[in-house]
Amino acid sequence: MSATIALVDDDRNILTSVSIALEAEGYKVRTYNDGAEALRHLTQQMPDLVILDIKMPRLDGMETLSRLRRVSQVPVIFLTSKDDEIDEALGLKMGADDYITKPFSQRLLIERIKAVLRRAEANKPGAEETSADKMILRGPLSLDPARHRCLWNGEDVTLTVTEFLLLEALAQRPGHVKNRDQLMDAAYDDNVYVDDRTIDSHIKRLRKKFKQVDDDFDAIETLYGVGYRFKEQAS
Repeated sequence: MSATIALVDDDRNILTSVSIALEAEGYKVRTYNDGAEALRHLTQQMPDLVILDIKMPRLDGMETLSRLRRVSQVPVIFLTSKDDEIDEALGLKMGADDYITKPFSQRLLIERIKAVLRRAEANKPGAEETSADKMILRGPLSLDPARHRCLWNGEDVTLTVTEFLLLEALAQRPGHVKNRDQLMDAAYDDNVYVDDRTIDSHIKRLRKKFKQVDDDFDAIETLYGVGYRFKEQAS
C-alpha cells in the first residue's frame, strides 16, 4: 500500500507543487493550510508521515508538533527557512524526524521522505530487533542505525536523517578519509545533486551538536582539500 502524507503549509504554491511531485511518486497526499486545520483532521485519521512548515499563522509548526506528539509518534519533517536554526534544533528535540530548508529541491524532499519512512518501518512493533553486532561502537560513540539513535559518552545526540547517515559513513571506517563525493553518495541517492558546501554545512552542524554534550569533541577531522574522517582513537 502506498504511504499517505499530510502536507501542512500556508503557501498554496508549495501545497500544489509538492502534492503533484509526491503523487507522481505514488504517495497519497492530504493538504492543509494551517496547523489548526491539520490537527482537527490528523487526530481523526493519522497519515504515515507529516510535512510541517514551521512559520504559519494561527498555529505555527512548533505548536502543531507539540500537540501532535501528545497523541501520536507519526514521523514529521519540518520545512524551515535559512534563518530557523534555533527552531530546527528545538523541533528535533521535540520529536521531529528531519528538516529541509526552503527553497528546496522536490527530489531532495522525496529522498528525505523515503529515508524517514524506512526508519519508521524499522521501528514498528514486531520489526526485527537490532542485534548488538549491527550497532557501531567507536570509543565514546554508539550508533544504532535501526533505531536512529546516537549516543556520545552515554548522552543522546539528536541528529537528522542526513546527519546520521554522514556520521555512520565516517564511523564505519575510522581513520579512512571520505571525500565529499563519497559522503554525498552515503547521504543522498544518485539522482539527487548537492554541492560541496551542503556537505560542509552538515559536518559543521554535526560537530556543533556533539560539542553541546562534550566541549572537547574532536572525533571528526577535516583534511583540507581532501575530505573528512572519523578519528581512529576518539578522545
